[in-house]
Amino acid sequence: MKGEIITRVSAEIKDLLDSEAKRINSVSFIESDPVQFPRRFSSLQDIEIAGLLSAIIAWGNRKMICRDAERMLTLMDNEPYHYVMEEGYEDLNPDMNLHRTFFGRHFQYFLRGMHRIYKDYGSLDAFSKSVGAGESETPSWKLVGEMQKIMSDENGGATCSQCLPVNLDQTALKRINMALRWFVRDDGIVDMGVWKSIPKSKLFIPLDVHVGNISRNLGLLTRKANDRKSTEQLTELLRTLRPDDPVIYDFSLFGIGVEARNG
Repeated sequence: MKGEIITRVSAEIKDLLDSEAKRINSVSFIESDPVQFPRRFSSLQDIEIAGLLSAIIAWGNRKMICRDAERMLTLMDNEPYHYVMEEGYEDLNPDMNLHRTFFGRHFQYFLRGMHRIYKDYGSLDAFSKSVGAGESETPSWKLVGEMQKIMSDENGGATCSQCLPVNLDQTALKRINMALRWFVRDDGIVDMGVWKSIPKSKLFIPLDVHVGNISRNLGLLTRKANDRKSTEQLTELLRTLRPDDPVIYDFSLFGIGVEARNG
């Protein structure tokens, strides 16, 4: 029924999700996905910056996302952390178009905040630990709320929805939840497992239009909105299957979605 909260997954759907997760969560997935960019680096700070910037622009066509993530790394001379700490972004044209509605001024806004975080905490993982994100029931929303405060302080009190969503009560935080999957999950296949501040059991599904539609088609979700409430409901259901690692099923829902869109 419309609006009903699903509390149980059938054995048939569980088998499908498990088989798709195993199929999609493979090394071959990396080359066409934005996760390829943080995976180029070995230092935590480089991984964090490359990962967040790639995730922030992750809307639209995947080829375009990867093309534009490549452009941003080139702007930073493929040394993201050095670029941030040297404040190289201040020399950019604020009207430079980097990805769809993401411009130089948004890039500058975000990196000013990251400069402050690295100056004060050393890494975003350390900042996450300091603000208690991993102790929250909703770590990604807690982390973004705390990041917003610093970003705003470093940018004259302004907010920037192109960088971080500002409507935290409603937003699914798809892009940040995706980046946290990369940083936290530690099976050593696609995701990198470089963070210690948040347990993978507390991650949330990166919910977008495609994942939402597939979840509804499979009977995992009834709400129509792809919002925070739907993200929480879907993830809670997936935790009944894998309490330790619910977000492994992001691979399943993505894979089934790709087949549906291509079929």
